[in-house]
Amino acid sequence: MKKSLQAIIAGTSFVLASCGAPSGQHTGADSTATADTSLGPVETKNPNTDYKPAFPGQTRVNGVKTTTPYEGTVLSDSLENPWGITSLPDGRLLITEKKGVLRIATISGQLSQPITGLPKVNPDGQGGLLGIRVDPDFQTNRMVYWVFSEPRPDGNLTAVAKGKLSADEKTIEGATVIYRATPAFKGTLHYGGRIVFDKEGNLVVSTGERSDLQTRPQAQQLSSALGKVLRITKEGKPAAGNPFAGQADARPEIYSYGHRNVQGLAFNPATGDLWETEFGPRGGDELNRIEPGKNYGWPTITYGIEYKGDKVGDGIQQKEGLEQPVYYWDPVLSPSGITFYSGKGIPEWKNNLFICGLSSIHIARIVIENNKVVGEEMLLLKEEQRFRDITEGADGVLYAVTDNGRLYSIHKK
Repeated sequence: MKKSLQAIIAGTSFVLASCGAPSGQHTGADSTATADTSLGPVETKNPNTDYKPAFPGQTRVNGVKTTTPYEGTVLSDSLENPWGITSLPDGRLLITEKKGVLRIATISGQLSQPITGLPKVNPDGQGGLLGIRVDPDFQTNRMVYWVFSEPRPDGNLTAVAKGKLSADEKTIEGATVIYRATPAFKGTLHYGGRIVFDKEGNLVVSTGERSDLQTRPQAQQLSSALGKVLRITKEGKPAAGNPFAGQADARPEIYSYGHRNVQGLAFNPATGDLWETEFGPRGGDELNRIEPGKNYGWPTITYGIEYKGDKVGDGIQQKEGLEQPVYYWDPVLSPSGITFYSGKGIPEWKNNLFICGLSSIHIARIVIENNKVVGEEMLLLKEEQRFRDITEGADGVLYAVTDNGRLYSIHKK
C-alpha cells in the first residue's frame, strides 16, 4: 500500500541560545542552506549535563531550513523491524529485518518473500540481522555482505557474512561467516552492525562494546574487537595498510577504537573521509570523522552520563591523545544509519549528511563545511517514527526504514 504524506517540515523558529554556534550564511559549493541565527538550535530540551563543548559549534549549532519543497511518502508499512537498507544496481532496495529475514523492495513498495539461506541470528535485545551492502561488482558476481548477531556456545558476537544472491532471488547461496568480532559475550546489547565498502573494495565494519560494565573497557583494548571500527577484505582478513598491522598485542583488522556503539558509517563523497555516528549513554551521542589509528575516547571521555544519572568514569570530556567528536547531542539523537546525499534530486542537499534518529523520531540533516557542522535541520518529525537506516537510491531519492515497519521515500515534491 502506498500512501503519500505531506511531510514538509518547516524550519521552526527557536529562541534557545546556541553554544558558540556560527552565525550568518553558509554559501559553500556543496549546499545552498542558510544558517540563520533567528532559527536558533533545533534542540530545545534541556541538556542532561552542564558539560561545556571543547570548541564553538560542537553542539547545538543554528538551524537551517530547506527551501526546496519536499515530501516523505510511505511506500510500505509491511516490514517487520527493518534494520538495514541498501540499493541494488537496478534501483531496487535490499532490506534486512531484525528477526533474520532479508527482502527486496521495489521503489513502489512491493516486497519480496523472505530470502532464505542466511545463517541463524540471535534477534534478542539489540541483536538480529543488521547492516547490509552489495559487492561493488554485484552485477557480475551477485555477492551480498551483511552483519548479524551470531549465537555462539560462549555467548553472542557481531559477525560478518557473505553469500551469492541466487538468479531467482529466492535464496542466498553459499552463505559463509568471514569474520567474528571476539570475544563473545552473554549479553544482547551494543553490537554496532554497520558495513560499508571503501574505495579499495575493502569492508569497513562497526562493532559495539556490548554495553556491560564488564566489557566496556575493551573499547580501549587493541587486543579486543569490541568497540571498534574494523577494516577487512572480502575474505574477512585484515586489510592492507591498517594502522596496527605488525604491532604486538594489537588486532591488525582494527581501524579505530574507543567507540561505544557505532550504528552509522558513511564516506563523505566530497572528501573521501569516513564518518560515523555512535550512541552515547544519557547524552553524548557523537558524530566523528574517523582517522586510522585514532582513539575516540569511550569510556574515558564522554559528553554523557550513566542512565541512572552518575558520571561515567571520572566524568571528564577532554584528554590529550583522545579525539573529540566533530559534533555531539545532549539530550540524545539516538543516531542509527547515516548517508551522505549526492544532490541529484534536491541540489541544496548536496553532500549533506542525513542521520536516522530513533528516540528523537526524526531524520537529522547535517550541513558540514571544512569538517565542522554549520547547520542542522529536523526532517519528518511529524511522522513520529524511529528511523533506523537510510540510503540514497539510484534515482537520487532518499529511502529510509523505521523500527515499526515503514519504508519511506524522501524526495522533491
